[in-house]
Amino acid sequence: MNGALLRSLTPGVLAVLVRRGADFAAAEDAVQDALVEAVRSWPVDPPRDAKGWLVTVAWRKFLDARRADTARRRREDLVDQEPEPGPAPAADDTLRLYFLCAHPSLTPSSAVALTLRAVGGLTTRQIAQAYLVPEATMAQRISRAKRTVSGVRLDRPGDVATVLRVLYLVFNEGYSGDIDLAAEAIRLTRQLAAVIDHPEVAGLLALMLLHHARRAARTAPDGSLVPLAEQDRARWDTGAITEGVAILQAALARDRLGEFQAQAAIAALHADAPRAEETDWVQIVEWYDELAGLTGSPVVRLNRAVAVGEADGPRAGLAALAELDESLPRHAAVAAYLHERDGDLTTAARLYAEAAHKAPHLAERDYLTRQAARLNARR
Repeated sequence: MNGALLRSLTPGVLAVLVRRGADFAAAEDAVQDALVEAVRSWPVDPPRDAKGWLVTVAWRKFLDARRADTARRRREDLVDQEPEPGPAPAADDTLRLYFLCAHPSLTPSSAVALTLRAVGGLTTRQIAQAYLVPEATMAQRISRAKRTVSGVRLDRPGDVATVLRVLYLVFNEGYSGDIDLAAEAIRLTRQLAAVIDHPEVAGLLALMLLHHARRAARTAPDGSLVPLAEQDRARWDTGAITEGVAILQAALARDRLGEFQAQAAIAALHADAPRAEETDWVQIVEWYDELAGLTGSPVVRLNRAVAVGEADGPRAGLAALAELDESLPRHAAVAAYLHERDGDLTTAARLYAEAAHKAPHLAERDYLTRQAARLNARR
C-alpha cells in the first residue's frame, strides 16, 4: 500500500465532499473511513482510478452516517445526489480546502493543526509528536477547529495571504521526531502552487527552498547552532538553491512584489555568495527597505539593522538599532553582535548573557551563553 499516494489524494477527496455539502467534520470522518477501507482492499484489488474510488466510498460512508440521524426526506435527497461510480472530476477542489483550514475564525495554532490533518494527511498522533504535545491535546485542538469550520461556506474568494501565513508557520516549526514539518510545508506549498497562479505563492515556495537548502549546515555534530557566516557552504543543497532562485526570478518578473518574494530575494543573495565575506550587503539592505515598506514589521527593521551594520559598519547598525524598542525579541543579541564588531567587548558580553537569558530555545541559549563566555575569556 502506497501511503504517500493516499496522503496526496486525501485533501482532494475531502474537498469534493465539502463542496457537495457535507460539513467538514463529517466529511473528514468519512474520508478517514474510506482510507481504512483502501488500506484493507487495495493490495488485493487495486482500483483503476484511485481518487474516484476514494470519493465514491467516502461519499457512501458519509451518507451511511447521515442516515443514522437525519429525517427520511433529507436522507432521500442526499441519496439522489450520489453520482454514478466513475472517474473523479478533473477539477481540483484542494484550493477550497486550503482556504477553509486557514479560515480567519481559527487561531493560528488551530489553523496549522487542521491544515496538517486535512491537507497534509497526517494523523493526529503524528501532528502531536511533531509539536511535542500529548495526542489527546492535539485531538481536542483539531476537533474544535473542525467544529468551527463545519458551518462555513466558501461563497467568495479566500484570503491567499492567510493561507500563506499558515504554511509559513508550519515551515518555521522545523522538525522533530518522525515528522519533518519544514519538508511537509514545502510539499504543501508545492501543491498550492499547482492549483493557484499567484506570485506570492511562488515567493513563499522559493523562500522555503532557499532556507531549507542550508539546513544540513545549520548545526554542528553536537547539535549546537552554527551561524550563517560560519556555515560550511559546501554542505548547502545547490539543487534546492537553483530551483528556489528560478522560481523567485519568475515571480519577480511579474512585478507584483510581496513580502515573501522580498524575503526570498534576501535569502537568494545569501545563497549566491561563495563566501560570507562576499555577501552583497548593500543589496540586502535595499531589500530590507522594500520589506519594511511592505510589512511595517519591527522584526524586519531589527534584521535590517544587522544588514546595515555589515554594509556600512557596526556604528551605523547600532544607530539603526537605537530607533527600535529594546523589548523586541533578539534585540539584545543583535546589539551584542554589533557592539562586538565595534570593539566594545564588555558591553557585548553583557548583552550576550542577557540575550541568552531571554532565548526561547535551548540551542540558541547555549550559543549565546558560549558567545558571552568567549568574550569574557578574551577580556
